[in-house]
Amino acid sequence: MAGCLAVLGGCTQQANDSDRLPGAREFPRAARPVSRVVSAQFSTEAERDNHNEAQTVMDLAVIGPGSSVADIGAGEGYYTVRLGARVGAKGRVLAQDIDGEAMKRLARRVEHDRLDNVSIIQGAADDPRLPPNSFDRVMLVHMYHEVTEPYAFLWRMRGALRANGRANGRVVVVDLDRPTDSHGIPPALLFCEFESTGFRLTQFIRKPEIIGYYAEFEAAGQKPEPSQIRPCRIQGGQVVRGQSS
Repeated sequence: MAGCLAVLGGCTQQANDSDRLPGAREFPRAARPVSRVVSAQFSTEAERDNHNEAQTVMDLAVIGPGSSVADIGAGEGYYTVRLGARVGAKGRVLAQDIDGEAMKRLARRVEHDRLDNVSIIQGAADDPRLPPNSFDRVMLVHMYHEVTEPYAFLWRMRGALRANGRANGRVVVVDLDRPTDSHGIPPALLFCEFESTGFRLTQFIRKPEIIGYYAEFEAAGQKPEPSQIRPCRIQGGQVVRGQSS
């Protein structure tokens, strides 16, 4: 049953799920703190460009002309505009965020810069609302730790990846190795949450240019039923999984 949390290896039922979105209630709660959204901007664009962040990440992700990319948690559009330039006229970028005001500012920027290959949609905390079988890369850059319903979110995101045999779509996460309530997520916990929802780690790199780490995932095996997902948490310095919902 949804809303079940692992505590000391067991399972306690939440009194109710009234504080959660209806679409998330069949999935486990996040069994760890979630960072509060404090800004739609991770750092200044000049500072990030001084580190060559976006170019390094796009190179690692093998994004090029003609690629189809979703920029989740796009915020002010740092990655969106650079992805638009990288994929070119034959590529597509879909910028998504749940912050309506940030989306309005991004829409004005896209219009001003005449980025004809960029579209914008509003997502939800439990669903990125991406079209199915559409993307070579889905980018989650310095935002995954703010996702309040990670299991519902990842489960629904999986179907948006293109299935092209050896060139299957991938999810790219860039984040900091910090506790989840300090605007980061320990890599082992990230790996566990992705694995719980049917993903496999394909690449992990730490590079100073990206101010954190780079992790890449692909869909693997059969997609689990929501009731089969086991929430991940840190206990005694180790990542463990509780019981499924």
